[in-house]
Amino acid sequence: MLNIGCHLSASKGYLHMGKEATDIGANTFAFFTRNPRGGSAKAIDTDDVKAFLEYAKEHSFAMLVAHAPYTLNACSNKEETREFALNTMKDDLARMEYTPHQYYNFHPGSHVGQGEETGIELITKQLNTVLTKDMTTTVLLETMAGKGSEIGRSFEELKAIIDGVELDEKLGVCLDTCHVYDAGYDIVNDLDGVLDEFDRVIGLERLKAMHMNDSKNPFESHKDRHEKIGEGSIGLDTMIKIINHPKLQGLPIILETPNELDGYAHEIAVLRNAYNG
Repeated sequence: MLNIGCHLSASKGYLHMGKEATDIGANTFAFFTRNPRGGSAKAIDTDDVKAFLEYAKEHSFAMLVAHAPYTLNACSNKEETREFALNTMKDDLARMEYTPHQYYNFHPGSHVGQGEETGIELITKQLNTVLTKDMTTTVLLETMAGKGSEIGRSFEELKAIIDGVELDEKLGVCLDTCHVYDAGYDIVNDLDGVLDEFDRVIGLERLKAMHMNDSKNPFESHKDRHEKIGEGSIGLDTMIKIINHPKLQGLPIILETPNELDGYAHEIAVLRNAYNG
């Protein structure tokens, strides 16, 4: 089965997001745990969550991919920013237990001139503080495009984070097609080679979800500007290869393209029609 969806607004609750997803042909979705540019989080309505969980079961939803706010930077050079990241992730992971056994995706962060080694140490320190044995959520490190001082531009950087985390069984990776292409992994001409490299460095068993985005910029540009499917430098043919690749079956795929709901519905329909499963 092709598990595909998009980012939806959490402002009207879980059940509303579930119904929006099915309306556009999706069977999963992503949502920000709180304001993506700030720190506020809406109170959770337990009745809404219960209704959603029943709805999701009835409609055979795949795993959801929650997203931490963009302002979360675990390896900032400012202590107050790191403290915000720590407290936000702690709170987010507690909130995630209302919808157990899902994914929580975050951008590893930017070291802001401190260097990759220091950045990785700070990220692993935060993860070792917030991860617990009894949590049901799997935390996903997102592959990054490598703009500025971003951590996560290479599979090796993500592996270094994983290696430093004690409860590493609680960690996985979300592969973003725009990000890895912009970072220098040629999924257009050598998808098999990129997946083999991921497997060699990290292990494909760690790959839990994907963000499917075309790119406005050329290969290895380190820019991170998403484009609609088939309208960028990656192209529709590569997206079709990805959804039909035997090593990528069953993963929740989240569209983060510059679209409204009707645009997402179109992209989902195009990809479902091209799926051979």
